[in-house]
Amino acid sequence: MLRILLCSVAGLLLLLGLASSLLASEAPVFRLNVSPEGYPPYTIVDGEETSGIIWDVAKRITERLGYRLEAYKIPRKRVDDMLLDDFIDATARAREWTDRPERFVFTDPIVRVREVFFALGEEKFVYDRPEDIAGRTVVTHLGYKYPYLREMFESKRAHRFDVPKDKDLFSYLLHGDDNFDLAISDMLVGQWLIRQNGWRGQFSVSDNALTDLGLRLMLRPDMDAFADKFNAELTAMKSNGDLDRIMDAYR
Repeated sequence: MLRILLCSVAGLLLLLGLASSLLASEAPVFRLNVSPEGYPPYTIVDGEETSGIIWDVAKRITERLGYRLEAYKIPRKRVDDMLLDDFIDATARAREWTDRPERFVFTDPIVRVREVFFALGEEKFVYDRPEDIAGRTVVTHLGYKYPYLREMFESKRAHRFDVPKDKDLFSYLLHGDDNFDLAISDMLVGQWLIRQNGWRGQFSVSDNALTDLGLRLMLRPDMDAFADKFNAELTAMKSNGDLDRIMDAYR
């Protein structure tokens, strides 16, 4: 009798497992672009594994809304067309980075993207206006325009030194033999790199930011209803501390 009971229980558990798998496979897919290389710590691509602040938040919310999240690795120059053509559902984007943002639906900001000044040592660089960088050499990202500092760089009252990778912003500042005074980086990106490379305690960060933008999900133009549901869940995550706990894992 006991053997029959155990077999019945095992069979029931197997059926429940199969049912759960079928339900999961039948759940609608939410297709999120994470880009081919990711953008740590917002999206982190490691082979077939994806993580990061945006990914973790999107996964938490889409699961609550009954979706199965999938990562798509689309180059930036193709993302907008892919959204409009219904090939993907969303990408992480600030409104200010988008040509003709009215073509898309945006969620509320998930995190703030703050470009700040990093300096060596404990003494923070105080930034209030562009003239504060006068006479300094700033490590900058190749291809970034920094419009608020353009006049300072063009007039040679300050100098920029371009590097191709985010990590280079810090390694040049750290090993540049006093040739560089500051580096400009997104604060969370900088905190992530400092943590990953064992540089804690070697850099300080300015209180004021050069730019401060909201990083959101940019959605297909027909996804207003989804955005409303996403925003409601995001508000709850901000209120109950879930968002802070996710961010703490990456900074």
